[in-house]
Amino acid sequence: MTARQDWVPPSVDTSVPSMARTYDYMLGGGHNFAVDREVGAQISKAMPGLGHAARVNRAFLGRAVRYMTDNGIRQFLDIGSGIPTVSNVHEVAQDAYPECRVVYVDRDPVAVAHSELMLADNDLAAVVHADMRDPEGIIGSPQVKRLLNFDEPIGLLMLLMLHWIPDESDPPGLMARYRDALPSGSLFAMTHVTGDHQGENLTEATDVIKRSKSPDQVNLRTHAQVTGLFDGFELVEPGLVGCGEWRPRGPGDIADEPEMNMLVYAGVGCKP
Repeated sequence: MTARQDWVPPSVDTSVPSMARTYDYMLGGGHNFAVDREVGAQISKAMPGLGHAARVNRAFLGRAVRYMTDNGIRQFLDIGSGIPTVSNVHEVAQDAYPECRVVYVDRDPVAVAHSELMLADNDLAAVVHADMRDPEGIIGSPQVKRLLNFDEPIGLLMLLMLHWIPDESDPPGLMARYRDALPSGSLFAMTHVTGDHQGENLTEATDVIKRSKSPDQVNLRTHAQVTGLFDGFELVEPGLVGCGEWRPRGPGDIADEPEMNMLVYAGVGCKP
């Protein structure tokens, strides 16, 4: 039996896969377990090129944060932030404006533990261990109260987050609660998996997740359904598009496989 890694929180069941850790594996990270790598390998086998889609999504994060800072945003709330890797929100934002303040939120204890370690010496960034289905708890958390001022515009990010929320949890209703808490001028960035442009490979990939013991199950939504999650926000150009098509700056923002650029919808909206 191998020793339990010292970075694993005691509450974590290493026999149950986590999609946050599987995503970390697909990005080439090292904070995942054998069960996560097995699920990731099976998903990638069912849908070759999926790792490129993960990197395209990560590249969008940087472009979205830079768009926000270019438009005056100096405080950020990243919900479903995942396990830290290169070019996190605070790194991109504070590189442009060192005074930027960032709060990360995730329910995965591994993601939270590593975020706490990464942010230990950064007084302008913090992490909250919470489920996004508790907007009031997140907004009322000590970390948010310390760092974010809801009298000034906020940059809200939910990247590869909302497709884990089933219809019975009322994603539009949840989004309305977050939107209503944001001041005018706030910006909201979202990416969301879709089946609009995919075929049997995506079905096989989602079946892998269904067969796993993971509590995270993907909920595919159409362009119209994802657009509906921006209700109350004004989408900025080019609107809701494939992740690789949202204001790409270079080859690294786009996957070689055309379908991987369209697996995930991406958009940024402004609250009037």
